[in-house]
Amino acid sequence: MDDMKKEWDGTTYPDMIRNLPEVDMPFEGIRAWLFQGGKQQAVFFDIEPIGEVPPHSHCAQWGIMLAGEMALTIDGETKTYRKGDTYYIPEGVVHSAKFTTRVNVIDYFDAPDRWAAK
Repeated sequence: MDDMKKEWDGTTYPDMIRNLPEVDMPFEGIRAWLFQGGKQQAVFFDIEPIGEVPPHSHCAQWGIMLAGEMALTIDGETKTYRKGDTYYIPEGVVHSAKFTTRVNVIDYFDAPDRWAAK
């Protein structure tokens, strides 16, 4: 079956997403595809169970979980997020994440230059 006609399986993105520019990712075990807007970015992440992403901060970020489970710490408060859950991280707020399963998540960043394409 053609990849474009394949049903969403919850763990991989269809060709229309994977044909977007890939993000120049500084972390092993994370692939991401960039949808670039004039003032914002949307990023489609495919994250292996890599453990922890250290505390950091940047522009405002909103995300929605598509598959998997992650522990996200925002401003010192940790919650577990699963399929269908959303989160918001205000600009400048320190946050970190822990990935113990494969995760697919879409994040929207309120800046045009949070991530760069390869």
